[in-house]
Amino acid sequence: MTVNTLTASSIDQNASRSWFARQCRELLKRKLMTIQDGRLDVTDPWGEWSAGEPGPLDATLRVRDGGFYVDAVSEGSLGVADAWIGGRWDTDDLTMLLRLMVRNMSAVDQLEGGMATIANGLASVRHWFNRNSKTGSTRNIHAHYDLGNDLFEQFLDNSMTYSSAVYAEDEFSLDQAQFEKLDRICRKLRLSPADHVLEIGTGWGSFAMHAARHYGARVTTTTISREQFELAEGRVRKAGLQDRIDILLSDYRDLNGHYDKLVSIEMIEAVGHAYLPEYFATCARRLKPDGAMLLQAITMPDQRYSRYLKSADFIQTTVFPGSCCPALTAILGAVRDHTDFRVGHLEDIGPHYARTLREWRERFEERSAQVSELGYDAAFQRMWRYYLAYCEAGFEERYTGTVQLLLDKPGRRVTPVLGRFEHPASATD
Repeated sequence: MTVNTLTASSIDQNASRSWFARQCRELLKRKLMTIQDGRLDVTDPWGEWSAGEPGPLDATLRVRDGGFYVDAVSEGSLGVADAWIGGRWDTDDLTMLLRLMVRNMSAVDQLEGGMATIANGLASVRHWFNRNSKTGSTRNIHAHYDLGNDLFEQFLDNSMTYSSAVYAEDEFSLDQAQFEKLDRICRKLRLSPADHVLEIGTGWGSFAMHAARHYGARVTTTTISREQFELAEGRVRKAGLQDRIDILLSDYRDLNGHYDKLVSIEMIEAVGHAYLPEYFATCARRLKPDGAMLLQAITMPDQRYSRYLKSADFIQTTVFPGSCCPALTAILGAVRDHTDFRVGHLEDIGPHYARTLREWRERFEERSAQVSELGYDAAFQRMWRYYLAYCEAGFEERYTGTVQLLLDKPGRRVTPVLGRFEHPASATD
């Protein structure tokens, strides 16, 4: 008798879940009917449906578990990401599907309302607690960069550069494009053996080694990632560059001294909006009166920045806690109000990031077996694939950008940086 009662209860619960999932399915269909510039074809346990018309961004979505619809409606884009990680849906081309969503942000915004408001509000609260105080920064950096150097080695180039490359020529390999990016920074700053450079955000040491090896510069570089610090130290020793490079395990707010040049490559995303004034004021204080800073930064659209600051997206909740990609206006506002910097040059290299991410994603997928052998399970790998495709879609659609911003101190007197940023040997100050 008890067994029969439990069986009936299970059937009732399954029927209830199925009914709710179908209601969520209908709600999601209505929200996506405004899709333009492409078509989304969906197959699920109840049949097929589509939204939009055939166009440049046609995508497929295969719903394997009706719970996907509940996730999407109750948690918005965060629920969609969680459902992907859990294997509740799939697609022929993840980047294409995400590009379609990026191009139709009004439809995505619809997903964030209604029942998803509560989930998004809770995510925003959690994100607030991940703010980048000195203690918080160390914890946040550890959560992303200390996942394991062996993981990043699977998909980065030989220099271990974890930032946008620059494909100056179409036929460039990833290694060549990363070399060009690092060299481009050196050329913009007109580095020479007379320069002592401060780098905020060591990564695995690629810029410091490039500046020391190819330009003879002395480099002091700092990180708060223990794993990056240890690997970078080993790479510097192996390259025989200990006499030119000093690596610190220190927060940028604790630095002292004065330097000729300052470089910070995609570290500002770990600063946080509230700390931008302190970050730029610190950079300005660390430079000599005729110094210069080169910043490479991932940027959010100015028009959506206020909304971005009040929410927490997939990157902030799942991949990189505490992260914040500033709008260009936020960067320039902090520079204006808290430093004596003058803008020397600004270049958007965002389209190069889409290709960089595509190469990273393809390498990661090709080495799935090796990643598994390192101990990263299927859910982690699906999360990482989503992260890379998510970022690739944003840059491909020019929703997110990447800038190289040259900031000069008032005492710097040089010929403006022009053209292809010639090597200092062929240019004169």
